[in-house]
Formats: sequence, C-alpha cells, structure tokens
Amino acid sequence: MKDTQITEAIRYIGVDDKTLDLFESQYQVPNGVSYNSYVILDDKIAVMDTVDDRATDSWFENLGQELSGRPVDYLIVSHMEPDHAANIKALFDRYPDMQVVGNAKTFQMLPQFFDADFSSRAYVVKEGDTLSLGKHTLQFIMAPMVHWPEVMVAYEQSEKILFSADGFGKFGTLDTDEPWDCEARRYYFNIVGKYGMQVQALLKKAAALDIRMICPLHGPILRENLGHYINLYDIWSSYRPEDDGVLVAYASIHGHTAEAAKKMADILREKGAKKVALTDLTRDDMAEAVEDAFRYDKMVLLAASYDANVFPPMEEFLLHLKAKNFQSRKVALIENGSWAPSAGKCMKSILETMKNITLYDPMITIRSAMKAENVAQMEEMAEGFLK
Repeated sequence: MKDTQITEAIRYIGVDDKTLDLFESQYQVPNGVSYNSYVILDDKIAVMDTVDDRATDSWFENLGQELSGRPVDYLIVSHMEPDHAANIKALFDRYPDMQVVGNAKTFQMLPQFFDADFSSRAYVVKEGDTLSLGKHTLQFIMAPMVHWPEVMVAYEQSEKILFSADGFGKFGTLDTDEPWDCEARRYYFNIVGKYGMQVQALLKKAAALDIRMICPLHGPILRENLGHYINLYDIWSSYRPEDDGVLVAYASIHGHTAEAAKKMADILREKGAKKVALTDLTRDDMAEAVEDAFRYDKMVLLAASYDANVFPPMEEFLLHLKAKNFQSRKVALIENGSWAPSAGKCMKSILETMKNITLYDPMITIRSAMKAENVAQMEEMAEGFLK
C-alpha cells in the first residue's frame, strides 16, 4: 500500500502507473512504475517535483487533498525529465504567486519544454544553498549528470530526509510486492549506469549528511537499512561486480548456438561456478541482460556469425554495454559459423573498446553443430576461466 504520510508534515502525492508497457519507450516494466512527488506542509508549502502527463489528473487530486485549500509557495524541480516535470507549467499557471526553485541549468531547460516565461518567479539555487519553509529547511546539493546535467537533490535538515531525484529509484508501482535489489539494479544500470563517476561524487557529498530516509522519484520510500542501499549504489557506480558468478549470453539463429550455450552453462556449474545466469539475447529482456552483465564478475558470450559480422542481437547487447560504460570484467568468447566464422572477431573488436576487459584465450569456434571436441574445449575453457 502507498504510504501517503511520510511524516506528519511531508506527504506523498505521487501516482502509480500500471498501464505503461515500456519505460522511456525501451525498458519493459511488467509491474508498471511510480511517479513520485511529495509536498511539505509548513509555514510555506513546497511541492517536490511533479509527475508524468499520464498521471496529471490523479496527481492534482492528490495534491489538492493535502493542501486543503492552501496555495503552493514553492515548486522544487530536481530533474527536468518529462516523467517528473510534465506538470510544471500547469502548476505554475494554477498558483500565480508560486516560485519555481531550480539551478541555472534548470532554467536553461525550462523554455525548451514549455512556452512560458518563468524568469519573474524563478528562485535560482546553487550548491549548498538553503530554503526555509518554517520548521523545515531544504539544503540543495548539485548532482550533475546523475543522469541529466541539471539534476540536484534536496536534503531536509530537520527530519533528515534526502529527496534523491532519480537516485535510488526502482521500476514497479509502490504496491508491487517484490525485492528492491533486482528491479533497482535493472533501473540503475540501464538508466544511470554510464555515469558512475558522477554517482560516486554524489555519494561522497551524501556521506557528510545524517540521512534517515530516502525519498526517490521512482519506487518505494527507503526508511530502514539505508546502509544496504547506499552500499549497493557504491558497488554499482564504481563498476565493481556485485556477485561472483557468470552470465552466459547467447545469440542463436537456428538453435545450435543455443544448444552450446546451455551446455556451457551446465559445464560451468559442474566446474564450481557459484552462480550462472543464462540469457537468450534474441528473446529475453535486453535490460535484464545488461543488468546481469554488470552484476557478475564474468561473462561468456556465444554468437552465430551473420553477414560476415556477428548476429545482430549480440552486437546490440555489446553496444548497450559499451554505452553504459561496462568495464573490469572477465569475458570468454565462443563463435559459431558454418563456412566463414566471423562472430568472434566482431565481438572482440567491440569488447576491446571497453575499459579493463580481460579476454580469455583461446576463443572456441564451433562449425555449425556442437561436437564432442567442442564440449572438451568448453570444459577446458570453464576450468581456466573460473580460476
């Protein structure tokens, strides 16, 4: 159940979206997503971000119930992405005395999205600035490129709450009963993953704060065991593997490469791999494959050759990893080709553009269907790869 009362003075006014199929038009969200927004009720009233235009009516209804007729004094804009900022102008028009709080980059972006002049009611903040609402004081911390250049977070000093923008976000509506780690990990690496260095910078700033609660723009409010979530963000943003294990990812055309991948996964388990994840890149969720690649310290890639290159689903996967700054992993390659195997060379050429990738040598080449000699090669590869 959604908890509308964060504290006595801070209320949740966000909306669950259970009808969305693709977040950012690319990531599957079988359990939907939440658009989180909050209101702080004090001598002055501050709304913490708006929501996607898919949820406008419900959001205004939620806000109205909490305001009980009072006007909004400030709108805090932590992130200009439309799933959080779509209703800025609508709120701006509804409350003519309301000031919009953002940083210099926020106000550079606003005219790109809205045909309105915000300058007369702009409240520009920079690193460390504070805004008093009465008993509550917001301290603003800049978080550029986590994951847009205008992003900032806000720390409420009296109740020690971090409004973390997209940080610590998760796919899934608030009434979805599922572990946080998995969908937060898939969210992090696919949405924020490229910007590990910037996340590390934000974590260093956050370490100086006494944080007792985290209110993100997606997913549940984090009230307990905050060290667990912060530790995971430290691991993820420093590109360290979270688990000792192997992702076996394959792209098969007629099934022979798939057969070899399943055999390789079995061999890895027999040889002592602690965890083995098997992913069909032609059918499984690409975002989850990316998540698993970052989660484990090792990866085995199997792909068919195609048009003197590599079967496109494998190429797409590797380009996703490259875009998200994939690095510091061990990778083994198995190619398949009936007359002129080319997949291995192509996979290697993409991997070599990534940082600190250790390629296992030798690569295995299968000619069409897997044979006994290929199984023996895979057993040898597994033994050496797991050392």
